[in-house]
Amino acid sequence: MALIRQRKGGSWEIIIQRKGLLPKPHYASANTEAEAREYAAGVERLLDQGVLPDSLAPATADSAVLRDWARQYLACVAAVSNADRDVLESMWDQLALWPVSRLTGEWAENWVADMKSKGLAPSTIRHKSGAVRRLLDWALRKKMLQVNPFAFLPKKFASYAPADGIAVEDVERDRRLLPGEYERLMRILDGEMPEGKQRGLVSTDRAGRRLLFILACESAMRLREMFTLEPRQVDLGKRTIFLEKTKNGDKRQVPLSSIAVAELAAWPMDDEFVFPWFKGDYSRSGLKKMSTHISQKWRTVARLAGCVDLRFHDLRHEAVCRLYERTTLGDVQIARITGHRDLKMLKRYSNLRGSDLAERLW
Repeated sequence: MALIRQRKGGSWEIIIQRKGLLPKPHYASANTEAEAREYAAGVERLLDQGVLPDSLAPATADSAVLRDWARQYLACVAAVSNADRDVLESMWDQLALWPVSRLTGEWAENWVADMKSKGLAPSTIRHKSGAVRRLLDWALRKKMLQVNPFAFLPKKFASYAPADGIAVEDVERDRRLLPGEYERLMRILDGEMPEGKQRGLVSTDRAGRRLLFILACESAMRLREMFTLEPRQVDLGKRTIFLEKTKNGDKRQVPLSSIAVAELAAWPMDDEFVFPWFKGDYSRSGLKKMSTHISQKWRTVARLAGCVDLRFHDLRHEAVCRLYERTTLGDVQIARITGHRDLKMLKRYSNLRGSDLAERLW
C-alpha cells in the first residue's frame, strides 16, 4: 500500500515500496490528494501485473538488447553453468530481439506463452526461462535492472493449462537394461562378432569402452565425469573416486562396488588420464566433442548387441535404480553418490522400494 502524505507547502508526497521487487522506495509528488491517490493506484496496478512504469525504469540506452547483457554476463561470471551457457548461446539471435527497456512481467508471460504455442515440453521451458532468469538476477545485482520480471510468474508457470489449448507433459526417459542385455553388451565389448556382421569394434577401443560401461552401471557417474578421470582421483584402498569437476560444480566422492574395484585394479594407471581418448582439452567445445565421440561409439556397441534405443545416459538411470534395489541407502545418501541436488529428481525411483515399504507395515 502506498504512503500518501501532505507536505508543509501543500503538495502531496507519494512513497511506494514493494519488498523483493523494488530495490528502493519510489518517491513522487502531486498537487492534490486526488491526483496523488490516482497516481499511486495506477503505479501499483501496473506493478501487480509485472509492468514497470517508465518513471521507475532504470536509465538504459534505447539500443541495448538482452544479448548485450548476456555477453557481459558470460564473460564476467565464471560460475555460470555449462547448461546455462549452452541455452543462452543457442538463443543468441532471440536475445538480440529483446530491448532491455521492455523486460516486464508481461514480456515474461508472453515469452512463456510463445514457447507453449510451439509445443515445447515443460522441462524445456523451465531450462530456457531459468537460464534467462539467472542472467537477469545478475543484472539486478549490478543495478542494471530494478526488478526481475520472472518474479511475477506463478508457480508451475511452465505447466500447460486447459486454456493453452494443448496438453504437453514432460516425458521422463526410464529405459533400463532388459534381461540379457548386460550379457550381450559384455560379449560385444569382449570382442565377440555378432552373427551376420562383418565388422565389430576396433580392438584398441574395446577394453576402455568395457571399463566405461562397467563404471557407468556400477557408479552412476555421468559420462563427462568418467572420461576426464585422472589416476590420482581413484583410491582403491578406500574404494572411492573423488570428483572435482561435476555438472553442477559440486565436488563429491563416489563409492565403488567390488565389481568396479576389481576392474579398476586390473586397469593400467600409468597415463595422465584413466581413459586413453581424453587428452586434457577441458574447453567446452573439447568436452562436447569428446562426449559426442563416445556416444557415437556407444550407439555402435548397442546396435551390435541388439539393444534397441539404448543410449549411454540410460546407464546412469540403470545405476541409480540398482542403488535403490540393492542397497538400503536413503534418498540423501544416494543423492550424495549420484550428484543430484534436488531430491525431487529421485522421487521417480521410489516405486522400486514398494516391497520394502510393505514389509514395514504391521
